[in-house]
Amino acid sequence: MMTSRRHLMVGAGFLLAVSPALGAAPALEVWKNRACGCCSAWARLFEAAGFAVTIHEVDDVAEARAAAGVPPDLGGCHTAKVEGYVIEGHVPVDAVQRLLAERPAVKGLSVPGMPVGSPGMEIEGAPADPFEVIAFAADGSRYVFR
Repeated sequence: MMTSRRHLMVGAGFLLAVSPALGAAPALEVWKNRACGCCSAWARLFEAAGFAVTIHEVDDVAEARAAAGVPPDLGGCHTAKVEGYVIEGHVPVDAVQRLLAERPAVKGLSVPGMPVGSPGMEIEGAPADPFEVIAFAADGSRYVFR
């Protein structure tokens, strides 16, 4: 009986120590232009999905983009970081969730430009532009992630 109780106590202690880490919301840090409404709309989608979002409003996102190592042709509207990955532009929440679940050996994801219909760029009555989510690596390689 004593051994069972000891195992139960150790197991309960382990669960209490691990539970907060398992339930922790991913922290998404976003750099966006001060006046950009579509970037704020994009960030709200991540908040609604359970991400802990911090927004840095800047005059020019180019510096943050360059510091994050985003290739110039993959530049988007805003730059973000989450759990060691770079997220550039209007990348959908489900693509970021997949990235965090699969943990591929890439630097990050990008939706170049500002395609109409991408998350945060929805315009009522306007047809959505097709867009791809590009995974890019530090060595310059890339592929279509979604």
